[in-house]
Amino acid sequence: MKVKRMKHHRKYVRFYTTCFGFREPYKVFCDGTFIHHLVTNQITDFSQAISNILGKPAKLFTTRCVIAELHSLGESFSKSFEEARNLSLARCDHEKRKGAATCIADVIGEKNSEHFFVATQDNELRTKFREIPGVPLIFGLRKSLILEPPSTSQREFVKSSEEQRLHMTEMEKTLLKRGISKIATEDGDPTYDAHEASGNEVVPDAFISVPRKTDGPQFKRNKPKGPNPLSCKKKKVAEKPSVALNKDGDSAKRNRKRKRSRRGTKSEGADA
Repeated sequence: MKVKRMKHHRKYVRFYTTCFGFREPYKVFCDGTFIHHLVTNQITDFSQAISNILGKPAKLFTTRCVIAELHSLGESFSKSFEEARNLSLARCDHEKRKGAATCIADVIGEKNSEHFFVATQDNELRTKFREIPGVPLIFGLRKSLILEPPSTSQREFVKSSEEQRLHMTEMEKTLLKRGISKIATEDGDPTYDAHEASGNEVVPDAFISVPRKTDGPQFKRNKPKGPNPLSCKKKKVAEKPSVALNKDGDSAKRNRKRKRSRRGTKSEGADA
């Protein structure tokens, strides 16, 4: 069951990284209820426990408003208060202390531009963030942590945004019409009316096509080179040594007789 849950968590993380641009190390915003849940269930290493469910290193954040709220709850939340002080602080522009739920909603905003994972045990807060696209939610269940699957509203937002990318905008349509009309005027098409392209739209310079110059070559091409002339030289044939001829026309090598040593013959005659 644990392996199956980890596969689901990897799938959800891949969804947010692909569709909303989440990057590691992942930033996790922890509220007071989540920190207190970790303390009561004796989960000491917060960052390691969250990194295990995300599959990548994570960095935990909180705000001054959350820390102040934990401090105001008394001695029963003193350990949670000490643990919250060890976390990194997210930017909170509240001059006066506000409630933790209000502070978290202000930090996340309407688009979650900072790409925070929100870790909370507050059901109302999780229900609110399910309607905001690109806000993954984490909560604790006893000693295990769970990453919620993307909500239906988040999936519909991704689907609608993909469909919008497939269709052309009005600006792109006007630029396309102007490009076609400009090509028609250069080719001398008599059916083109110059007043059709006139309008009040301001076209950026980056989208205006500049005609290329046709006078002369645009760039110098490397022509194929011939073979190396040194490699094309014929190999020299070694001349055979000339053979000297005698008076009869035979070679001297054939008439040359082998000299035999007479030492053996003398010794044999002496013995006889």
